[in-house]
Amino acid sequence: MLTLENVSLKYGSFTALNGVNLHAQQGELVVLLGANGVGKSSIFLTISGIHKAASGHIRYGDKELVGMRPSQIVQTGVVQCPEGRKLFPGMSVLKNLMLGGYVYRRDVVGNKHRLDEVLALFPILEPKKDDSAGSLSCGQQQMVAIGRAMMGRPKVLLLDEPSLGLAPLVIKQTFEVIQRINQTGTTVLLAEQNAFAALKIAHRAYVIESGRIVMEGDRESLMNNEAVRRAYIGA
Repeated sequence: MLTLENVSLKYGSFTALNGVNLHAQQGELVVLLGANGVGKSSIFLTISGIHKAASGHIRYGDKELVGMRPSQIVQTGVVQCPEGRKLFPGMSVLKNLMLGGYVYRRDVVGNKHRLDEVLALFPILEPKKDDSAGSLSCGQQQMVAIGRAMMGRPKVLLLDEPSLGLAPLVIKQTFEVIQRINQTGTTVLLAEQNAFAALKIAHRAYVIESGRIVMEGDRESLMNNEAVRRAYIGA
């Protein structure tokens, strides 16, 4: 289980996260809902060790992640797919994918097996693996970004705004893939502004405002919550 206990994060004098408590059981798909700039990405960057928590604990199983290097956190099984994809556009699709397995670079056989799994998950990438990542459509680039994260062999996958900038049909396909990844046993934390699509595949969700958790519940309770519907679903 991944657990955040009273986690705070500061950028200088600005408090980005204030006493965040959340958890995800093994095999859950948990959604973080909130408008742009409320702290969803900050939560992920703090879990990943890119930003250092000002206070609190982040644990995966019996391991304390606060104080670990990002590469060590990946090796524990917690892997992030960042907002905006963050690909290397001049590099090939294959090289972008293989970068995701860098911490396992000595396990050549394991990385090859994982690459085969990723290409099976995203078959459209197989004939494009030698093309530059920057030449792909936005939807295909998002596939590469998720595939790169999967090369890190996640037990917990942090997906930050994967639907950003995608057409409705591509969003539907992307969320179907995310659900398949979760159904294989991978725990997924999904940060999304597209509340309707995210809640449809979620087990539970948290609502974040101004760096605080203001609401939590299962999919049905949040889908039927009038305040959530007005603020995030638009109905």
